[in-house]
Amino acid sequence: QVKVVESGGGLVQAGGSLRLSCAASGSIVSINTMNWYRQAPGKQRELVAAITSSGSTNYADSVKGRFTISRDNAKNTVYLQMNSLKPEDTAVYYCNARAMTVSLTGFLDYWGQGTQVTVSS
Repeated sequence: QVKVVESGGGLVQAGGSLRLSCAASGSIVSINTMNWYRQAPGKQRELVAAITSSGSTNYADSVKGRFTISRDNAKNTVYLQMNSLKPEDTAVYYCNARAMTVSLTGFLDYWGQGTQVTVSS
């Protein structure tokens, strides 16, 4: 199976920056799309940013121009650089990786347990 672990969350003042990392490990054949989601208290989980294996990216309107997603395929790692953070960005951030393993013939979604990002005013 695939294990997904996020790191880099923390407490930051509005206007500050954080860099989240997500590393996937296990019997991975390939990883297709890697995504960052977030979920604030009382809210649905929402897609923040996505990146394909070829490097194409998409962002939620609320983070465009402030967040940058990137990946290192050699390390099976995806990053989310978050700048100009706002209190509205406060949430648990989850990493998702669509991966194929040696024991499967198709792709499955694997989720990390999340990392807390808190932005104070």
